[in-house]
Amino acid sequence: LDPKLIIFMVGLPARGKSYICQKLRRYLAWIGYKTRIFNVGNKRRVAHLNYEQTKVPGTKHDANFFDPSNAEYSSERDLLALETLEELISWLKRGGNVGIHDATNSTKKRRELLMARCKKEPNVITMFVESICTDKDVIERNVSMKLRSPDYIHMDPEQAIADFKARMANYEKAYQPVSEETEGEDISYIKSINVGRKVTGYNIHGYLCSQCVFYLMNIHIKERTIWLTRHGESVYNLCNRIGGDSPLTEFGRRYSQALARFVQSFHPPDECSDLTRTEYPKESYGPLSIWTSNLRRSRETAESFDPRFNIKSVRFLNEIYSGVYENMTMEEIQQANPEDFAARQANKLVYRYPGAGGESYIDVIDRLRPGIIELERMETSVLVVTHNVIMRTLLAYFTGIDLQEMPSLNIPLHTLYCLKPKPYGAELIKYRYNSMTDSFERVE
Repeated sequence: LDPKLIIFMVGLPARGKSYICQKLRRYLAWIGYKTRIFNVGNKRRVAHLNYEQTKVPGTKHDANFFDPSNAEYSSERDLLALETLEELISWLKRGGNVGIHDATNSTKKRRELLMARCKKEPNVITMFVESICTDKDVIERNVSMKLRSPDYIHMDPEQAIADFKARMANYEKAYQPVSEETEGEDISYIKSINVGRKVTGYNIHGYLCSQCVFYLMNIHIKERTIWLTRHGESVYNLCNRIGGDSPLTEFGRRYSQALARFVQSFHPPDECSDLTRTEYPKESYGPLSIWTSNLRRSRETAESFDPRFNIKSVRFLNEIYSGVYENMTMEEIQQANPEDFAARQANKLVYRYPGAGGESYIDVIDRLRPGIIELERMETSVLVVTHNVIMRTLLAYFTGIDLQEMPSLNIPLHTLYCLKPKPYGAELIKYRYNSMTDSFERVE
């Protein structure tokens, strides 16, 4: 199967379109689809830079350029949107799967132009994703973030905000929401209202489009912290054996105790173990859940936490299953089956361990999907105590690392990753356990 999907974003400025774009791109790429964002604003800025050479009218980007009553500027904006679409279609033909057309696309006329072009491509599916935001506080935060935009980064902040609000006002004059009544019953669309508080879909068919709906139903913008760590050192770590269900070493237990002390300094158990609380001290990171795998070394790493914390053991966090090679070292595998060993070295991403239940990284991603959705849905903080391959897979998702690079990520034992989801990605802080001081140090 080689699906070809074009997602057209729709919505007024500062309503969360770019946030949804980035989230969808990251998720779809993580589950194995080549996904890219094509931003019309970037093409407009390039056209503006080339203005002196090209003499193309209407490529400046102050609020006047977005005046819907100016026919020349409206035509120029439509042309930029179509040129961006051509680049997207060309990329799909070169092997891409999902192209996201990131623009306001906020009028029926614009959307008709885009759809007319897409109808010339018989094997391409199209879907609109409209982001609607009625929360004034969220809109104001989004407006303030526009100061970092290339349009405004060198402008006085007050002047920049005034210009952007004038731009929004121009868009609001001509805005036409997506509707099957006005655009035909063949249209497919998703509407996300207030970043996932309400999601509606119309005429959604096929696996990819359904995945988009399901994913958008579970995202939000509330602040929380996601802590990720491998289990403490295990007996098998000392002898380089893979898989199995070995216990922690004494050193691993020391790590588990230090981990509990450190994390509980951010999430005090007397204040933050009750997930039903709605208020908690400002100096704390809020309520905390703890997830481990079903394997002994992971569960033992969480045993030092205060019993008031909610600790869950879940199978989807188990280490990759090595099939017939469970409990062996890599040297033993190479000696027993050098061809298998070479196949794994050549492509760890798709290599599946032989034997009943043997897994590949792709299998692990599929197994982890419910966990990713739950992590996106959760509005409180969580500590995940898991294993090497699972850590690679989770970090690849949250930081947008390419799947081909994922199997080679170095995830040392006794290292704690602190992820804070942000509108345009995730802030990552890394801490390393210092056995001399029996405490954690931030890694710069």
